[in-house]
Amino acid sequence: MSTLAPTIPLAHGARMPVLGLGTWPMTGDEAATAVTAAIESGYRSIDTAENYRNEEAVGRGLREASVPRDELFVTTKLNKEWHGVDGARQACEASLERLGLDRLDMLMIHWPNPDQDRYVDAFRGLLQLRTEGLVRAVGTSNFKPAHLRRLLDETGELPEVNQINLNPWATRDTSVAFHREHGVVTEAWSPIKPAAILDEPTIVEIAERHGRSPAQVVLRWVTQQGYVTVPKSASPERQRENLAIFDLELSADELSAISALDRGEEHVTDSDAFGH
Repeated sequence: MSTLAPTIPLAHGARMPVLGLGTWPMTGDEAATAVTAAIESGYRSIDTAENYRNEEAVGRGLREASVPRDELFVTTKLNKEWHGVDGARQACEASLERLGLDRLDMLMIHWPNPDQDRYVDAFRGLLQLRTEGLVRAVGTSNFKPAHLRRLLDETGELPEVNQINLNPWATRDTSVAFHREHGVVTEAWSPIKPAAILDEPTIVEIAERHGRSPAQVVLRWVTQQGYVTVPKSASPERQRENLAIFDLELSADELSAISALDRGEEHVTDSDAFGH
């Protein structure tokens, strides 16, 4: 029997699995095969993006799986050239065509790109798409609290999810605190990267104590704190291992010990300076 990840409620009624499949940097047959294998193993959330150049392959993987579309949560993201009300619509329609879908479960602004100063209009476009039913939920990726605050000040709304680079070396406490205060779900990308995180003695010791892999311990550290995550894996065996974490309960001391590995945000890409 397949394990299904628990779901978390989003602010406007959708429910999102707390663990899904990330698809970057997979493309072509690798991406399609990985998506199908993940869904057959119990995954119900799939994360892609225009910039990954794999939406067509992801769509093929979705169609080749035996699970009905209504049971899946599909997220994609738009690039900076589409920042604007009309641009968000064009990006959405193009992604839907590439994926072969008639609606998205979530559309995200991939990076804020504050230098071009159009992310607020892009967010207004997402809100319109949600009102019209083309997307069920709206999200952002790599937004700092200052970016989110501006969205709130200028539109009266916040994204339902903000996807950020979060792992035991970068616990992103300031962002997480803002999210919690305002009802935004935190989503961690690359939670087990760099791979050296998995060699941390604290994580290895906790993994040995529970008879689990270090990757499973980190993913449970993420999800047990109420975050969502989408680790990438092309291996069906690793996919199943990543999903088989919800019968693991880390103690408060273990959660704190992993969080204490935080090194700040020095190795986190600065979204005021980078974006696409």
